[in-house]
Amino acid sequence: MRLGALEAGGTKMVLAIGDENGHIEKRMTLPTRTPEETIPPMIAFFQENPVEALGIACFGPVDLDKTSPTYGYITSTPKLAWQNTDIVGAFKNALHIPVGFDTDVNGSCLGEATFGAAKGLSDAVYITVGTGVGMGILSGGQLIHGMMHPEAGHMLLTKHPNDTYKGHCPFHANCLEGLAAGPAVEERWGAKGIELAPRAEVWEMEAYYLAQAVVSLILTVSPKRVILGGGLMHQRQLYPLVREQVKTLLNGYIRTPQMADLEHYITEPGLGDDQGILGALMLAEKERTHA
Repeated sequence: MRLGALEAGGTKMVLAIGDENGHIEKRMTLPTRTPEETIPPMIAFFQENPVEALGIACFGPVDLDKTSPTYGYITSTPKLAWQNTDIVGAFKNALHIPVGFDTDVNGSCLGEATFGAAKGLSDAVYITVGTGVGMGILSGGQLIHGMMHPEAGHMLLTKHPNDTYKGHCPFHANCLEGLAAGPAVEERWGAKGIELAPRAEVWEMEAYYLAQAVVSLILTVSPKRVILGGGLMHQRQLYPLVREQVKTLLNGYIRTPQMADLEHYITEPGLGDDQGILGALMLAEKERTHA
């Protein structure tokens, strides 16, 4: 089965041709400019490399409600040129094939659940911590949608006692993204994350915030694995710090085999940087089989 995948990011677009087994035969990357500049060469890529279905894992917010007149649209994104862009419609009208659609982080979660660190699990969370913070949630074998899609990167947190930083998010003074994403770390400490690697206090505070989010997810959606990815998690010293904070915050309340083995429960991605594009392949396959 020849499938197309598009991981649509705010900085770059990754396109691939592959199959339902996760084998990728061809890949192309384009910078994300305006829709008028970016969409036509992406359509041309799939016209030159015909596929039976396409999966799009897209930056958001997006409309995932198939009964909505704006299903398949990028909606209130801060990338103003892309607001109200019918990205699904553009590909459907040009290629005349089924197009699966979800958020970029749900796509990454699906990729990890199919081929990576959560393979074989029905319930998992993928958290990306980079320029922003996003979460993809798989529950009962299904990616979570609802009124729209999870925006758990903006869950509200208790500030660290030593944190005087005002927060980077323009909407919330104390949300996860505003306190723990890359720009917040850089603005708070006056340097990029890679330059702050030796400073223990930076990563202890970061772990304090990430652990609050993980605990909230444990208590609400009860995932069988939590995967932490994204650029900031290249600071690998964060993983043991987050696990220790999670253990402290839960204080023995949840008693499961997973809680006794946090090293494998709170883990890094299993697919490197390919979880998004592989998840998009699976979105294509799901849409093809239900078309």
